[in-house]
Amino acid sequence: MLLPPETLAPGTLGAAAFVLSGSYLVFGLTGFGSTVLALPLLVYLMPLKLAVPLLLMLDFAASFLIIGRVRRGVRMDELGRLLPFLLAGMILGATLLVRLPEKPLLGVLGAFLVLYAGYGLTRRTGPPELSRAWSAPFGLVSGAFSAMFGTGGVLLAVYISARIHDKTQFRATSATAIFFNACVRLALFGALGLLGDPKLWTGWLVLLPCALLGIFLGSHLHARVPAAGVVRAVYLVLIVAGASLLLRVAG
Repeated sequence: MLLPPETLAPGTLGAAAFVLSGSYLVFGLTGFGSTVLALPLLVYLMPLKLAVPLLLMLDFAASFLIIGRVRRGVRMDELGRLLPFLLAGMILGATLLVRLPEKPLLGVLGAFLVLYAGYGLTRRTGPPELSRAWSAPFGLVSGAFSAMFGTGGVLLAVYISARIHDKTQFRATSATAIFFNACVRLALFGALGLLGDPKLWTGWLVLLPCALLGIFLGSHLHARVPAAGVVRAVYLVLIVAGASLLLRVAG
């Protein structure tokens, strides 16, 4: 029997479920990284303009759960400096997502993943020390990348890790920034008509339990697994994913 047109194919849902479970396990461990790990793989299963809103809706639920458990560790002083620049960047990024074709956007995403992961793997010291003035460029670029690809959380994590060195405060503050990010993007995407695809809502309902399972496992492993080892493994996956996207665009 044929599936209704508003339903993603079973093979697509199965592959997406596997990708999302692993990606949100990383989110449960570190407080960031779900979208930047999942998106390069999901764009092989569905269009970019379906994958980005889907991950946005999952990020909203995921970050809400995380901050509900670790809200006492949130550094509001750091968030307050970031939020105005995040908002401006997201307005710019959402506009570009609607107006630009998919191919150049995937090329930008692939280059970003390779450069970011290469930086993470080759860095031999701890996070750099950044002044408060860096909140402006990091907020603007992170907001733009969040709206276009949902991947701005990694840039937020770079900035926050340079400002906050306590593991619990870093995880809580990163998750809260991603939650704010998701709230604003939901409003922007709704206004731009990016949330109207029935496949988006059926996919979200089916795949949400997979994301929640990953968060549950990651949160329980948070105190037992060295976060540095997990992040290093993620960097390797990102290089492969980014390089594959660049080859796909070039082809």
